[in-house]
Amino acid sequence: MTPVSRRYWIVLGAVAATLSAAIAYFGTSHMTTIYMEQAARRGDNTLGLAVSALRGELARYENLPELIADHEQIKELVENPGDRERVDAANRYLKSINALLESSDIYIIMPDGTTIAASNFDGPTPFVGENFSYRPYFQDAVAGGEGRFFALGTTSLKRGYYFGAPIHTNAGISGVVVFKVDVDVIEQAWHGTDYEIIVTDPEGIVFMSGREDWLFTGIGALTEDRLARTAETRRYADAELRELPVRRTVTAERYDLLTIENRAGSTEYLTVSEQMPEADWTVSVLLDTASARSQAMMTVVALLLLVGLAAMGAAVYLQSRARLAERLATQREAKEQLERRVAERTADLAAVNKRLEQEVDERRATERQLRKTQADLVQAGKLAALGQMSAALSHEFNQPLAAVRAYADNATVLIDRGRGADARMNIGRIAALVERMASISRHLRNFARKPNAKLRPVLLEEVVRDMQEIVSARLRVAEVELAIDLGDEPIWLMAGSVRLQQVLVNIVSNAADAVEGQAERFVGISGRRQGDRVVIAVRDNGPGVPEAIAARIFDPFFTTKGVGKGLGLGLSISYNIVKDFDGSLTVSNLPEGGAEFLIELDAAAEDAVDGNVNLEVAL
Repeated sequence: MTPVSRRYWIVLGAVAATLSAAIAYFGTSHMTTIYMEQAARRGDNTLGLAVSALRGELARYENLPELIADHEQIKELVENPGDRERVDAANRYLKSINALLESSDIYIIMPDGTTIAASNFDGPTPFVGENFSYRPYFQDAVAGGEGRFFALGTTSLKRGYYFGAPIHTNAGISGVVVFKVDVDVIEQAWHGTDYEIIVTDPEGIVFMSGREDWLFTGIGALTEDRLARTAETRRYADAELRELPVRRTVTAERYDLLTIENRAGSTEYLTVSEQMPEADWTVSVLLDTASARSQAMMTVVALLLLVGLAAMGAAVYLQSRARLAERLATQREAKEQLERRVAERTADLAAVNKRLEQEVDERRATERQLRKTQADLVQAGKLAALGQMSAALSHEFNQPLAAVRAYADNATVLIDRGRGADARMNIGRIAALVERMASISRHLRNFARKPNAKLRPVLLEEVVRDMQEIVSARLRVAEVELAIDLGDEPIWLMAGSVRLQQVLVNIVSNAADAVEGQAERFVGISGRRQGDRVVIAVRDNGPGVPEAIAARIFDPFFTTKGVGKGLGLGLSISYNIVKDFDGSLTVSNLPEGGAEFLIELDAAAEDAVDGNVNLEVAL
C-alpha cells in the first residue's frame, strides 16, 4: 500500500466514525421527536373521537329530565307525595321510561332530599326512601338551575352521570327529577393496542378508564384538601382512593410524558388531553411510547448501516483507484514502447484513415435515406388513419342504412295498401335510425382517443330491443333463430345506449354470418348481474373461432370473410367501445361447439338508477 493510499484509508475511517457518532447522538433525538409527533397526532385523533362519543352520549339525555319534570303525573305526585296510588303509578311510569331510553336510573326527590319514586323501586337496591340532599345535582336543581354531576352511586355502587331538573308546580319548585346515565357502555370501546383513555375529575382522580386497576386513582398526590372536597359530595361513596405511581416529565418539545409503575416494571406514555367544561371532566389519551422509541432506534440503526455501506463502497472505490494507478504505470511503459513503433505504422494509419472517411460518407448517405424513409412513413401513417376513419364510417353507417331502406320499402307497400298507421310507425323507426346515425357520427372516433361522453345508467332490455329492430331483417333472411334471456329483474348498467347497441349489432351480425353453413342456425343473447358487474353473453352454434386467429380477432382490418364482405372493423370498434365503458370484451369457444362473446360492464348503482328514472319521468 502506497503512502497516499494509506492516508486515504485513515481519512475514510475518521469520517465514518465521526458521522456514525453524530447519527447516534443527534439522530436518535431527532428521530424520536419525529415519531413522537406522529404519535401525538394519532393521539389527537383518538382523543377527538373519545370526546365526541362522550359529548354525544351526554347530549342524548340532556333535555329528558325537563320533559319528565313537566309531565302532569309527576307534578301531581310531588304535590301529593303521600298518595300511594300516585307513587305506584309513578314508579311504573319511571321504570317504563328507563327501559325505553336505556338509561341507568330515573328517580324523583322531594325538596328535603328524600326519594319518593324510582325506576328501580322493585330492584335489589331501590332508591326509594334514600336521601340525596348532599349531591350537587340535587342542590343545583332544587335551586332552580340545571343539575349536573358524575359520581359513584352510594346505593347502587355504579358509576354514572347525573342530570337533575326542577319540578315546577303552582307552589313553586316542589321536587327534582334525576336521570342517571351509565358510562360503562362508553368505556367498553376504550381498549386499544398501544393507547389508554382516562377521564379525570377536577381533583385529578381517574373516574373512567379502559383499565379497571386505574379506576379511583389519583394522578399526583392525594392531598387532604383534595380528599376533603371529594368526601364533601361523596362523589366516590366508600370507594378506596389511592395514588397512581406515576412520574410526569415535560420534554423540550412540550410533550407531556407519564411513566406509570406496574407489576411488570414501568411504562412510559405520551399524554394528550382535552377539557370538557360542560361535564367538568378532563379526557386524556395515553399512548405507549415504546413503539415510537423503537421505530426511532430502528431508523438510526438503518442510517448507521447506510453509513457502513457507504464506507464499504468508498473502500472499494479507493481500492479500485489503487489498482488503476498500477495499471496507469504499466500503460506508461507500454506507451513508451508504442512511440518507438509510430514511425513504422504511419503508412498503415493513413490507409485506415482513408477507409474511415469513405465509411463516414456512406453513413451520411444512409442517414439521408433514413430521414426520407421516415418522412414517407409519417405520410403513409396519415393516409392509413384517413382510410381507417373512412372505412369505420362506412362500416358503422352500412347497417342503419340497410334498415332505413327496408323500413322505407315496407312503408311504401303499407301506404299502397292504405295502412297509414303502420306506415307512420315505419317512418318513425326511420327517423330513429337517422338519429342513431347522427349519434354515431358524433361519437365515432379513432381507436386511440377516448370519447368525451359520460356514462349513464342504461336499461339492458331497451338496448336489446333496439338492436333487435335493426338486425331482425338480417336474421330473417339468414333464417337464424334469435333467443333472448335477460332474467326476470331489470338490469341497469353504466354505458352509452347508442354505442352499446352498436356493439351488440356488430356481434350478433357476425354470429349470423358464422352460422350460415349450419343446418340449424341459432344465436342466443343472455344477461345477468354478478355482484357489481353485468355480464352479457352472445352465443352461436357456428364452427367457433380458430385458435390461430383468436388473438387477432379484435385487430383493425382483420377479417375472415371473403373479399368485399367485410372491412374487419366491426369487432375492433366494438372492443374499443367496451373498453371506453371501463369493461371488457372477450371471445372463447364453447365445449358443445360455437363461439361465445362475453361483455362485462359495471352495474349501475341504485341511486344512479333512481335518478335516471326520475329524470326520464320528468322529461
